[in-house]
Amino acid sequence: MTNKANNANAGNRVNPTKVVTGVVRLSYANVWEPKSINGGAEKFSVSLIIPKADTKTLGAIQKAIDSAIEEGRGKFGGKIPSKAALKLPLRDGDIDRPDDEAYANCYFVNANSSSAPEIVDMSLNPVLNRSEVYSGVYARVSINFYAFNSNGNRGIACGLGNIQKVRDGEPLGGKASAADDFVSDYDGDDFLA
Repeated sequence: MTNKANNANAGNRVNPTKVVTGVVRLSYANVWEPKSINGGAEKFSVSLIIPKADTKTLGAIQKAIDSAIEEGRGKFGGKIPSKAALKLPLRDGDIDRPDDEAYANCYFVNANSSSAPEIVDMSLNPVLNRSEVYSGVYARVSINFYAFNSNGNRGIACGLGNIQKVRDGEPLGGKASAADDFVSDYDGDDFLA
């Protein structure tokens, strides 16, 4: 193995709980301003919709969750609990969101952070225009998994890292664009005139 390959592999071992996804779709994207969910602390958050066909990302997430369980052993009383006894972050959109077409044939992970993610374009330039990253956009996202044990709830949570916008997508959430709202046969007559 070359030194470059050794260094790359060593880099992967440094943080086995971190994943950089393939192309996912952002939903419930609160990536510009933190928001309180259910009265909790304000956080930046996003739901990552991952196609079931993206076995590479899904496999990496499963390995990272396993690593987070191992690393979180101290939070679980020094023992590794079965996955069935834990709340896990990777969820099936067909089961948990059956009425939401955007989640069909996909898994999803909800990620959050108390600090703002860096948001870049495909050339790694910062995205400054907030209208460029929204619910429905396609992106790659860095996420990190970690164990929690709080108030009787035990499991693995997902931390939000950074976001790389890949391409635009149909906005989610039912909000129409101004262009869609005002395409009409309006002739300029004002009934108040």
